[in-house]
Amino acid sequence: MKFDVTRRMTLAKWPLLLAFLLVIGAALAGWIFASGKAEPEVAEQRDHAEDKDHPDKKPHDEQAKDKHGDDEGHAEEKEAKESRVTMTDTQIKQSGVEIATAGPARVGSAVKLIGEIHLNADRTVHVVPRLIGLVETVLASAGDRVRKDQVLAVISSQSLADQRSDLLAARKRLALARTTLAREKKLWEEKISAEQDYQQAQQAAAEAEIALQSATQKLVSLRAGTASGGNLTRYEIRSPIDGVITAKEISVGEVLKEDSSIFTVADLATVWAEMTIYAKDLNVVKVGQKAIIKATAFESQSTGTVSYVGSLVGKETRAATARIVLPNPDGTWRPGLAVNIDLLAGEADVPIVIASKAVQTLGDKTTVFVREGDQFEPRPVQLGRSDDKWSEVIAGLKAGEQYAAKNSFILKAEIGKGEAEHER
Repeated sequence: MKFDVTRRMTLAKWPLLLAFLLVIGAALAGWIFASGKAEPEVAEQRDHAEDKDHPDKKPHDEQAKDKHGDDEGHAEEKEAKESRVTMTDTQIKQSGVEIATAGPARVGSAVKLIGEIHLNADRTVHVVPRLIGLVETVLASAGDRVRKDQVLAVISSQSLADQRSDLLAARKRLALARTTLAREKKLWEEKISAEQDYQQAQQAAAEAEIALQSATQKLVSLRAGTASGGNLTRYEIRSPIDGVITAKEISVGEVLKEDSSIFTVADLATVWAEMTIYAKDLNVVKVGQKAIIKATAFESQSTGTVSYVGSLVGKETRAATARIVLPNPDGTWRPGLAVNIDLLAGEADVPIVIASKAVQTLGDKTTVFVREGDQFEPRPVQLGRSDDKWSEVIAGLKAGEQYAAKNSFILKAEIGKGEAEHER
């Protein structure tokens, strides 16, 4: 019985003990949570206190940003060092890389236009037969270079035979009229015939001379001349100028009309570079203005001056036409060739320029390879005005620094090789 009472008392104490343990656990958890929250606040208060004591010291968040920026700067510097190309003087000479020094120069501002090469219409001739006839022989083809008065084709023309017959008849009549005039003059002087007969002979001789001159001029205008070998119908068509046959529209056996265009002969020693001038540029383009013409299909350029600016603006294009007479001694500028035209609008003195050929593109950056000792560093630059020779440097390069002015693409290729090997 005593054992049961003791057991009952022990069992009654368990709920109290369990409740006590729960209270102790909750208190301990609250203390831990409060301590953890207070520690950052205390640390933050301490940091603020240190910042007040040291005003020159940056806050921790700014220090973190500065550290990140420094890391980026170090990364860019490391990347620039890795992109450098090392070349000795011997290698530079062998590769054809030319070194130049950045400095002042005179740079022209240009208006960039597009154009096309055309035949010089002032030196282009369309050959027509001027007579109806049958083609007997064709002696020239398209692309042939011909000389002035060279025979291009031969036709047989009945109308030419009639004109030559008229010329021969006029010559006979003139000879007869002159003989009659001489006889009548002698008879009049000897008082045998009347003066009226002498005067009539004079008039007939004058009329015969006029008829002969008319028949001769008709043949001269046709550039036909008298018959050769007794063939009155033979008509030789000749080239009116020195040049190249650019078109041929004639074949043997064909019957030609007098106004048929059978050959086109062009003197290609000069050509026209024609360009379209939009309204916004009309006040810039002037006759006599210098221009640089560059081929779009291959590496070739030439210089010329504006010889003509159209006075009318097209209704549909809203643009005018301008023209440059371009020397073409070696036949480089072929009609139909597309070209880019830079019109020089003015010039200005610039403190820092580099050769336009020195500019390369790495990624999305305009870059110049700057020489430092035996290394070339690809340095991003900001460019301003430029012409066919010089480009203005606004930022990224100082006067007096050396750079690769020619064949800098070799250095760019070396960087590409290094990156490919690094990826492997």
